[in-house]
Amino acid sequence: MTPQALREAALRWLDAGRAAAVVEVVAARGSVPRGVGTRMLVAGDEVLGTIGGGHLELRAIEDARRLLREGGAPVRQQVALGPALGQCCGGSLELRLAPLQDAEPAAWALPAPRFHLQLYGAGHVGRAIAALLADIPCRVQWIDEREGEFPAAPSPPHIERLAVEPVQAEVDSAPPMACYLVLTHSHALDLALAQAILGRGDFAYFGLIGSATKRARFEHRLRDRGFAPALVERMVCPIGLPGIAGKEPAVIALAAVAQLLQHSPPPAGPAAVPAR
Repeated sequence: MTPQALREAALRWLDAGRAAAVVEVVAARGSVPRGVGTRMLVAGDEVLGTIGGGHLELRAIEDARRLLREGGAPVRQQVALGPALGQCCGGSLELRLAPLQDAEPAAWALPAPRFHLQLYGAGHVGRAIAALLADIPCRVQWIDEREGEFPAAPSPPHIERLAVEPVQAEVDSAPPMACYLVLTHSHALDLALAQAILGRGDFAYFGLIGSATKRARFEHRLRDRGFAPALVERMVCPIGLPGIAGKEPAVIALAAVAQLLQHSPPPAGPAAVPAR
């Protein structure tokens, strides 16, 4: 679950008057499973989010539920991740446990997105990629000219669906240093998108689904259209981390998302995108 989805769930629970507590990492030293600003939402029968799992999380859930039962005020806990906790990370955390109404979810800052992605194509691989990105803090424009290809289930808020034509016109709407994954139903459309993306030239990552043969043909056509060989070389095709074999959509998606994350490291420091 992304921080944005967790905040929206907390606001829904608050509006519904549901009894819940928020566990938040407010300080961290050394090696820890999650960083400052990580939150977990705890009700008597449900837990959303995670502060890192293991005995640390189990104990925090127990303490949060005790806080709910006893009606206590917010408390802070110092936790050493050593043998006494059954974990050997070696660092330490400070947790804040508070009733939901005292946690002010509307004021939570959201982490900066790892990347802005334009995902072209709502076929099998596109759907598998979108599913993997549902729990990753990023911004996605998922674009296809065929509205009926998008799945019936809604996407999370950070994944925007766009059924437009011509789709290549959307390339101009991406911010500088955006990422692009092109996997449409048409090689002609793939080529038009490749031309638009290379024409901008300011991409952090551009992946094109296809074989080595498709790459060779596209390279030839793009160079014939005047694109510099060094620029064309930056196009990733086939997509996915090398060494991951398999043509199943789920396997291709896993390899592609892993490669995308490799090209888009998380921002340094505690992100600060204000809540809306």
